Amino acid sequence: MSLGRWALEQACIQLVHWAAQPETAHWTLAVNVSAREFRQPDFVRQTIGIVAGSGARPDRLRLELTESMLLDDVDDVAAKMAQLRALGVRFSLDDFGTGYSSLSYLKRLPLCQLKIDRAFVKDAWCNPNDAAIARAIIGLAASLGLEVVAEGVETAAQRDFLVANGCRIFQGFLFGRPAPALDIVPQ
Repeated sequence: MSLGRWALEQACIQLVHWAAQPETAHWTLAVNVSAREFRQPDFVRQTIGIVAGSGARPDRLRLELTESMLLDDVDDVAAKMAQLRALGVRFSLDDFGTGYSSLSYLKRLPLCQLKIDRAFVKDAWCNPNDAAIARAIIGLAASLGLEVVAEGVETAAQRDFLVANGCRIFQGFLFGRPAPALDIVPQ
């Protein structure tokens, strides 16, 4: 079994567990998908089987793709995404702004979320160029009806800048370090 498949299975098991608890039933879980895993001809079939077999709600699963994955065959990527999106699985474009993607991908792919790469978050509060890029990504996402997540938020100054510019979802050490599921569930 591949590491990617194992991670997806574990994510779905966790989603089922969270769904049984009122305080966590609305939580989603994001899984990074490698380009190699996504390129597999049976990726969609396996993913559908894992989600269905676990009993997880597909709308609580978010698959994170990177811009570099889109370079190979955007038609194949779009077709796979559309099949999974039809079942309720949601997609994020991770590390947005650091790859080679075209803005045309944003209109062609069934994305629900853009994740601003930490490279643009780190000094956005004090560097005019990073600030301009972060604002542009937040505005672009909003105009396309996509959620935007700021990655690598480590300070209150970063968070405050992002909030002031319309970002409402954050990921980073300011909010917590990676931890086992049991450590993040409210007691």
